[in-house]
Formats: sequence, C-alpha cells, structure tokens
Amino acid sequence: MNIFKLNKYEQSIENAIMRGEYKSVSRAEFKRISKAINACNKKTIVNITISQNDLNLIKQKAKNQGVKYQTFISEIIHTIAQRPDKRVHAIH
Repeated sequence: MNIFKLNKYEQSIENAIMRGEYKSVSRAEFKRISKAINACNKKTIVNITISQNDLNLIKQKAKNQGVKYQTFISEIIHTIAQRPDKRVHAIH
C-alpha cells in the first residue's frame, strides 16, 4: 500500500471528509454545479482609464490586503455587480 504525505490543505480536506462535511451528489447535480462554477470563472480583459492618484490609492489598499491590485479591482467590480439592483450615482 502506498502512503502519500499530504500537505496542510490536503490534510484539512481529508479531515473534513472523515467528519462527514462533504456529501455525494448525483451526476446531474455535479454537472449543474460544474457548469455554474465554470460560468463564474470565465474572464474578460477590460481596459479603463483612471487617474494616477486613484490607481496609487488602489495599489496601496491592495498591498495592505496582500493581494495584487488587479485582483483587488476585480473583487470590487464583482462585489458591486452582485449587489441587488439599486441606483448607482455617478459624479460628473
């Protein structure tokens, strides 16, 4: 019998399985879940123009959170996109 050394992440998954935190799903349910995950993972490149000052502030906030600034911007957009429809006020 081969015994594999698991890293911390893998070990946490195995422990969760042993505690019954995961459950089996039908093949149809698995396909539905996979399709939903894949739809969320599709990425599109967007080019925008923003002020250098705003970019510097965003980079600093991203650095404080330990993420890349592009990821930080993407998370901000995702958060706003997922909110219930409410009027967004733009400053002109």
